[in-house]
Amino acid sequence: MFDSNPNYSYLIIMPRLKKRYRHIYKIPGQIYLWLAVLIFGASSSVTRKITEIGAEHFMGGQNPISLCNVLFVGNLCSLIFFITIYWRQWNKAALKQLSRKDWFNLILLAILSGALAPSLFFQGLASTNVNNVVLLGRLQLPLTLTLSVLFLKERVTYWQVAGAITVFIGVILTVVLQSPGSAMMMGFHVGLGEFVTVAGAITSSASTILSKAHLSKIPVGIYSIVRTTLGTVIFFFAALYLFGSHHFMNAFSPFLWKWMFLYSAVIVVLGQLFWLKGFRASTVFVSSLVGSFASVAGIVAAYLILGEAPTFAQYVGGSIILIGIFLGQVRGRLTSSNVAMTVESKIGFKGV
Repeated sequence: MFDSNPNYSYLIIMPRLKKRYRHIYKIPGQIYLWLAVLIFGASSSVTRKITEIGAEHFMGGQNPISLCNVLFVGNLCSLIFFITIYWRQWNKAALKQLSRKDWFNLILLAILSGALAPSLFFQGLASTNVNNVVLLGRLQLPLTLTLSVLFLKERVTYWQVAGAITVFIGVILTVVLQSPGSAMMMGFHVGLGEFVTVAGAITSSASTILSKAHLSKIPVGIYSIVRTTLGTVIFFFAALYLFGSHHFMNAFSPFLWKWMFLYSAVIVVLGQLFWLKGFRASTVFVSSLVGSFASVAGIVAAYLILGEAPTFAQYVGGSIILIGIFLGQVRGRLTSSNVAMTVESKIGFKGV
């Protein structure tokens, strides 16, 4: 006979059912990975879209959701979420384990990945179409692979080298086959947007190598909070010096903060949480393979969100880039020590 307690079925029967059929209740790690890749792939298009929404609601003659405000206020909102999630890691015992060298590297990483790289990618979004930013950002893959061999003495396979070279060729073709831009370098037509996007990819690769070399043992909560805090402060004072205080005139607009809380919660925080959850529950190969589709997700998102259809140059370059990414999967034998670098270089821009 069942107990007369009306909560009996919930307290007794449901746990037994969940234990017996736990394979049904457990979400596969690949689902989290795919959700993260979709979010990261859409980040560039979403960033451009919300700035266009801001352009329809001018305040004081300015766009309240300018790219600078997205980076500054978006970082502040992300910081609030990170503190809420990781505050337990921010304790005296954990902080005592950090040496002066660790703090120096954290500060340097904050400059590179928290302020400089996002600023360059954002300038790229302001100066060229999203598909160019998505495809040129794939330059991170060959750059990261090269730097990991030179500075970290990582062992790579011939397939990974072939894949990286193929990706590089795809990036070059994406630039060379574009229509004439505003500047010309080495006979190739290169506009400001393409130039700063490549600079952002270089900066991101350097920060990835720095993170792998010196910060792999630092708790993710401390890393995320320090990076976001210092990146925000550095960007704020740099923008004040370059553009003046009027540049942040609408930084505390409720309209801006409403969109930034949504942007930060979904694009930055939820994307990272999904990725970490999926990565821990999946194999290295599956994580790397799913991350390869970030560029495809980015191009599809640009079409669905912004109506940007790929150009001939983007079709050609993107196809070659995709081939190069898959070549790197053949007998890649990525280990847990270098998967973070390789996958991050495939995903590219992930928001602020």
